[in-house]
Amino acid sequence: MGIIRAAAEALGTSLADQWLEVIEAEDMSDRTVFAKGVKIRNGQNKKGLDDVVSNGSVIHVYPNQFMMLVDGGKVVDYTAEEGYYKVDNSSMPSLFNGNFGEALKETFGRIRFGGQTPSKQMVFFINLQEIKGIRFGTRTPINYFDNFYNAELFLRAHGTYSIKVTEPLKFYSEVIPKNEDHVEIDVINEQYLAEFLSALQSSINQMSADGTRISFVSSKSRELGQYMATTLDCDWNQMRGMEIQAVGIASISYDEESQKLINMRNQGAMLGDPAVREGYVQGSVARGMEAAGSNANGSMAGFMGMGVGMNAGGGFMGAASAANMQQMQMNQAAPFQPGMDRQPGTAQSSGMPSSPAQPSGWTCGCGTVNTGKFCSECGSPRPAAEWTCSCGSINKGKFCSECGKPRP
Repeated sequence: MGIIRAAAEALGTSLADQWLEVIEAEDMSDRTVFAKGVKIRNGQNKKGLDDVVSNGSVIHVYPNQFMMLVDGGKVVDYTAEEGYYKVDNSSMPSLFNGNFGEALKETFGRIRFGGQTPSKQMVFFINLQEIKGIRFGTRTPINYFDNFYNAELFLRAHGTYSIKVTEPLKFYSEVIPKNEDHVEIDVINEQYLAEFLSALQSSINQMSADGTRISFVSSKSRELGQYMATTLDCDWNQMRGMEIQAVGIASISYDEESQKLINMRNQGAMLGDPAVREGYVQGSVARGMEAAGSNANGSMAGFMGMGVGMNAGGGFMGAASAANMQQMQMNQAAPFQPGMDRQPGTAQSSGMPSSPAQPSGWTCGCGTVNTGKFCSECGSPRPAAEWTCSCGSINKGKFCSECGKPRP
């Protein structure tokens, strides 16, 4: 009796497995790379085993999906074309290659099942869409030699990249973890992120060798993707059946020392403009007067201290200001050349005191016109020319009678 009942139970299960079924991919989102096929049941057939695909069942393949019929871990048939497919265990494998051509059939010939009667059939799907939004970030700064700054700088990069499966059978055999029914892109990203970051560093170093300024790296996402394709696609495509589609740099940051160096070099470049230098000179004078006025011991004490300081450093300030004005006047007098920037501004526009133009001759009190230092008739010395200080005082000597600033 026990043998009959066992035979009856086995027979009942076998009959239930012969019900026609429709199989589709289970929960394949835009971040799913691999999913198992599940049966869409109508509530009547409950006895069929999950690992048995009934002869005559229909498999629904959506666009951008690659379907594999697997028996005992071996691929017995596949299709890369969308549509409905009927399972027929008595026929030879169909091998619908779609856009992948004969190369896919050659790969199948190396890994396919040997033709035995199916005993544990399952359906799997691979997502052929571009898998986007895979995040990455450099754990340590990447060295970058910038020819513009002529220095070795260090940067950190954060962003996203995308991949696409190019050879599904190779991707299934080399990338998908065994005994997994559902694989998200995050699982693969954990496995191959180190390789991606290594290729990213090589690509960024290549951009450095090509002379790209470090501040332009974040805007060169397309070029960076091409560098990555050259560096990484050969290995990933040949060994794992996938390739890089795009790389997007969300942000570029520098380490502390690199940021200080960049700021210092930028300030130095700005000070190459005489108008900017003159602004710094005048700004320092204005800040000194403001600080003197807010002196806790009284503005008079502050201005007295300021006068002493200006007497000590006034020679340097005056010489620097005079040099700036001379360079600005030379820039204005120089003929304009295409591609060369002319520096605007004159001595009057800079706010610095200006000496009146010296005449070619001078008239003595006796009425004689002279050109030398003394009158040719009476011997009187030539009077000193007046000059206006920045404080507004009109002077004749070498120092201002009000603030003590030297004559420019």
